[in-house]
Amino acid sequence: MKVKEFDEKFDNGEDITKYLDVSKARRPKQDQKRVNIDFPLWVVQSLDKEAKRLGVPRQSVVKVWIAERLEELRH
Repeated sequence: MKVKEFDEKFDNGEDITKYLDVSKARRPKQDQKRVNIDFPLWVVQSLDKEAKRLGVPRQSVVKVWIAERLEELRH
């Protein structure tokens, strides 16, 4: 398929996923590295309470909150 035809399909809102090879696709800056952090017990309890309220794992709350704070610092 020519690039122009591909672009037209995309611009028209057509599903173009069948034309893509995503087997080696990567999201930039999304590589993961495991880290260990020690928190005071009250922090863990507060995180657990918020995670339960949101219906998500504790790790999700920590990741989102840290990412939001880092984003704020960038601006």
